[in-house]
Amino acid sequence: MSSQQEPQLDQKPQSPSEMQHLSTRLQHHPYQPPAGFGAVEPGVHHASTVIFPDVATMRARDWRSKAGYTYGLHGTPTTFILEERLAALDGGRHCVLCPSGLSAIALVDLALLKQGDTVLLPGNVYGPSRELAERFLGAWGIQHQLYEATCTPEELAKLITPQTRLLWLEAPGSVTMEMPDLRGLIAVARQYGILTAIDATWAAGIALQPFDLGVDVVMQALTKYQSGGADLLMGSVTTRDDALHERLLLTHMRLGLGVGADDVARVLRGLHTLPLRYAAHDASARRIALWMQDQPQVAQVLHPALPGSPGHAHWQRDCTAAAGLFSVVFDARYTAAQVDAFVDALQLFKIGYSWGGPVSLAVPYDVQLMRPSTHWSHAGGLVRLAIGLEDPQDLIDDLRQAMQQMF
Repeated sequence: MSSQQEPQLDQKPQSPSEMQHLSTRLQHHPYQPPAGFGAVEPGVHHASTVIFPDVATMRARDWRSKAGYTYGLHGTPTTFILEERLAALDGGRHCVLCPSGLSAIALVDLALLKQGDTVLLPGNVYGPSRELAERFLGAWGIQHQLYEATCTPEELAKLITPQTRLLWLEAPGSVTMEMPDLRGLIAVARQYGILTAIDATWAAGIALQPFDLGVDVVMQALTKYQSGGADLLMGSVTTRDDALHERLLLTHMRLGLGVGADDVARVLRGLHTLPLRYAAHDASARRIALWMQDQPQVAQVLHPALPGSPGHAHWQRDCTAAAGLFSVVFDARYTAAQVDAFVDALQLFKIGYSWGGPVSLAVPYDVQLMRPSTHWSHAGGLVRLAIGLEDPQDLIDDLRQAMQQMF
């Protein structure tokens, strides 16, 4: 044997992976981390492709089951964990995630309605939800009808037809803050065999337990309190009924609704402090709402926990907390321009949509323009305040100096 053929004593024999080219080794490196790692936060699993150990496993696995993984769109360990925690928070059994609160609303509509059906929407419904019904569902032969947010069960019953299939509830309205008679309205829907869905974003799984009142579907915009950081968009749809979940899940798959793992991780992190943050928002909002009630420029404060606010008795009966959102109706002597000037003069409050984040927000609304076909008795301008995590006294001082500029 020549010297060139003799093995070198200080070299290990090459493994098959070592004989492969660099680009291949980068994709197929044999190292696997040891099992047993634990941390407060679950791992963030990014995936489109999911790897199977063999063909039989791939063919046997059902994408609808959380017993295994099939494709990133249908879930990773990260998304499964959030879905299970949200289901527990809402008091449900099944949860699916959506890219936004509005996409979660659309999922419910498209899963539960078909051509010829009618959906009932409250007059104070989230604006894009109404537009979805008007512009899209209507074009597909699905009709919608608005009902007064403060209507009685008897009034609701008069609107039901043989085509009515779904009743949407919003508790409270996210701008005008009416708290409906949930128990009464849900009872009517059950009497007529109509499914019920509620936008329970305001309650965040804390202030209200809709499933205990008989609701079929709970929708939330996780963009708000669950996230808490005002830095992501996400929605959830939760159910207790297996067959209903199957309908939602199949539609979810056919629409290709997916969420990013990094955003999911942010929501999971936010859940740790959700009860503490929610209580802080609530306490500050009540203090500020009571102060606003005493100001001469204010005609009414719309806050479910305040006596005199629409549906206050229903809030007392069904809720245990009240979030950080309320609206202020100014005296009719102030023009729309003066109300806008008040908002512009605020320094700590920022101007922007959404709520549930750490920074307080203020937005003026033209309610007559928002809901021309429903009753609104106030003549003055309305400003919605979303109370953040600043010191409430500092926020009161900011509101005081801004109101001084209305004259």
